[in-house]
Amino acid sequence: MEQNYYNGGNIMKKIKILTIVLVIVLITMIAFFGIYVQNQNRMEDKVKDYSYAMDLKGTRNIRFKVNKETKTVIKDKDGKEVENSENLTEEQIEQNGYTKEETQYNNEEVLTEENYKKCKEILEKRLKKLGVDYYNVKINEQTGDIIIEIPETDDTDSIVSNIGTTGKFEIVDSNTNEVLMDNNDIKLANVLYGAGSTSGTTSSGTAVYLNIEFTKDGAKKLEDISSKYVKTEEGNDQTSEETNTTEDTESQASSENENKVTMKIDDEEIMSSSFDEPLKTGKLQLSVGSSSTDEKTLQGYTDQAKSMAVVLDTGKMPIKYEIDENKYVLSDITQNEINIVQYVAIGIAVISLVVLIVRYKLNGLLGAISYIGLASLDLLLIRYANVLISIESILAIIITLILNYIFINKLLSKLKKNEKTNIKSDIKETYKEFFIKIIPICIAVITFCFMKWTPISSFGMTMFWGIVLIAIYNFIITNNLLKIETSK
Repeated sequence: MEQNYYNGGNIMKKIKILTIVLVIVLITMIAFFGIYVQNQNRMEDKVKDYSYAMDLKGTRNIRFKVNKETKTVIKDKDGKEVENSENLTEEQIEQNGYTKEETQYNNEEVLTEENYKKCKEILEKRLKKLGVDYYNVKINEQTGDIIIEIPETDDTDSIVSNIGTTGKFEIVDSNTNEVLMDNNDIKLANVLYGAGSTSGTTSSGTAVYLNIEFTKDGAKKLEDISSKYVKTEEGNDQTSEETNTTEDTESQASSENENKVTMKIDDEEIMSSSFDEPLKTGKLQLSVGSSSTDEKTLQGYTDQAKSMAVVLDTGKMPIKYEIDENKYVLSDITQNEINIVQYVAIGIAVISLVVLIVRYKLNGLLGAISYIGLASLDLLLIRYANVLISIESILAIIITLILNYIFINKLLSKLKKNEKTNIKSDIKETYKEFFIKIIPICIAVITFCFMKWTPISSFGMTMFWGIVLIAIYNFIITNNLLKIETSK
């Protein structure tokens, strides 16, 4: 009976230890490999990526200057600008009584300090929405020039080409060029995914959509417009005796007479069509590209839709800018040097953990496993704590891991010395001794968190979350692992 009880106790101990170890393995897998789930027919990593500071990635410096070029504008007899006039011949201009005028892209009345600041704010919003976590935006309030510094990534070229666009949105009558809707009617814009066209039971892949949601007044306008500019069914009652030429002529005439709207972004036509039915939801969804199963193609469509969505969602810039300078500034630290530091750190960590195992046997193994779990959890934590990965924050991570190693080693040493006589007392005493000694470090770290200088702030934030993690994680995981193993 006693033997069965003893065996049952051992099995329960092993199950508890195995459960905790599996949790640690899961955390480690997530930290290093991520979590991929299906999101609207796409596989997406749900784990946030690191935010790298510019001292590691290098910087892209972009200078935007106010566009002071002139353009030729054709006006009618009433002095109004003629839309789509670029295709008019000199003869047509003369026949219609139009006049040519040279005018600036930016009128002098819009070149104000207030508008300069508004453009700066819009650029900052666009950078945030495009996933740029760290940037510097400076403005010359006299000239309106704006200088942007962002980390160099694979997406930098795409970001640069999109953030500086004016973002002028219009829905116009295709025949009269009357403006029916503009930026003031937009509430938000984003990207949606859906199943592509189907043939029987087979789908052609994933479709990407630019989704525009309008304000209350905008939704009413959209409903009225979509009711007025609806597709007609003219030409569908033709008999089979009619010739192909007649059919083509009538179809062309019908198409020309059909009410259509044209959607433009920065005067570039996005689509021109009529509506299948009145839109009462206050939302307009535009297909970007065609449905596809190719990941690279799909990503291209997604980037295109996202760029348009960000521009529309952040509003129209009151001033037209152009890129005056676009250069890459190399980081002082090469990728090779970063890799060397990583390899050295991993090597030292492995040797240190082996020492724990050799010196403390099973307790050392459990301590090493717990240490790996904390390191993995720390790497996850700094991703969601808006901590920038810089030279300073890497140093903070290393110090955190060293402190945790000292704590575990001290705890295991005390347990070995006291031969497991009172584990609760040993753990409590270790906690007390350790955290009393690092009180000065904690005070300095909290002070660093409130510093405005980014390198120091980044160091402080990384250290702060690391120390908090050491206290909580070891109390829950390391504590319980050793208690279970040493329990009778």
